[in-house]
Amino acid sequence: MSVLIASPDRASQSSLSSKAYLLIRERILRGKLRPGEVVSRRQLAEEFGISLLPVAEALKQLESDKLVESRPRAGTRVRIPAPEEVRGRCIVREALEAQSARLCCVHATMKERLDLQRMAEHLDTLYLRFQDDDDLELQFVVHTQHFELHMRIAEYARCPELKQAIETNNVLIHNWFFDIAAERRALPRGFHNQLLQAVAGSDPLAADEAMRSHVQYGVAETLQKMVPSAKNDWRLRR
Repeated sequence: MSVLIASPDRASQSSLSSKAYLLIRERILRGKLRPGEVVSRRQLAEEFGISLLPVAEALKQLESDKLVESRPRAGTRVRIPAPEEVRGRCIVREALEAQSARLCCVHATMKERLDLQRMAEHLDTLYLRFQDDDDLELQFVVHTQHFELHMRIAEYARCPELKQAIETNNVLIHNWFFDIAAERRALPRGFHNQLLQAVAGSDPLAADEAMRSHVQYGVAETLQKMVPSAKNDWRLRR
């Protein structure tokens, strides 16, 4: 029986594509590449010190993730999310994360509940600083901490399939992306601490309800700010 083994060149190509994917996605999530902004393959390849092929493969994956979009003979740009997409993603996120909160409330240990509460308090402190600071690095730290908090809730829910569904559907990455696109910064004081009081409590239904309210907060404002750009004709550099 023959065994197929990837050639060193192919393995190296895959590694470079993964590296390019993470680097480009990070630029989008840092707000350095804004919705509607041109993504030049050639420029990125030069900056990363790699060939065009890994960058093209990375952009193909990012297009599958719905973070960029391409058109024949035009090029690639960071996607401008449509309002219906935002609504749909929020519905999916609410369904998955409400169940995650419910199960976390049932299964998390006392140590894990305290861990979540500490993370929530720290995140709320960062958000207070973030509201009055235009530092992109701080913005990235805040969103990273937010992502980690919600993934930790999913981990403590003790359902690997549910956690995988949250990751596979990119619900938290898209929430992050929508916040950047809408330039949403302000949140009520103690916003995440209030959520975790319910999730770390003893009532799964209260945890479910708290997460649904948490996810729904600010959606109408985000939709209002994310009106599709009037500049729909785009001719971009490859």
